[in-house]
Amino acid sequence: MISIIVAVANNNVIGKDNTLIWHLPADMKFFKEKTTGHCIITGRKNYESIPEKFRPLPNRTNIVITRQKDYSAPGAIVVDSIEKALLTAKNTDDTEIFIIGGAEIYKQSLHLVDRVYLTKIHHTFEGDAFFPELLNFEWKLTSNTKGIVDEKNKFEHDFLTFEKIA
Repeated sequence: MISIIVAVANNNVIGKDNTLIWHLPADMKFFKEKTTGHCIITGRKNYESIPEKFRPLPNRTNIVITRQKDYSAPGAIVVDSIEKALLTAKNTDDTEIFIIGGAEIYKQSLHLVDRVYLTKIHHTFEGDAFFPELLNFEWKLTSNTKGIVDEKNKFEHDFLTFEKIA
């Protein structure tokens, strides 16, 4: 199983200046619960956007995609293509591989995945990184859980799961 996990605003924004725009601890908890114990595949810029003290993400096999020949990411596996990242992950016998971004990696890999975990944030943000639109004839919504708005999670949000239509 190959999955994408992403948080997306109403206007498909996922970030700006290589950072998350919103603070939503419930989404961070969801991300951690889903990806812990699995392989995660990320682009170099997205990997570098993770605060250094959290890199590599613990209790996960971190696979970083970059075209930089001499790139070093201690504790992570560095490859030069999505195909090599997926092959590396599949060789671990992981049951679910997660693609965690960024925008270009999502765009290049959407056709390769079976499932999308999408946290929909019901707010519009200015940004420079976007998630591709999921087309209704390619994806079926299989789960929709309303997130709780509270003092820590100020934006309305839903946790959606989409499965690729065979």
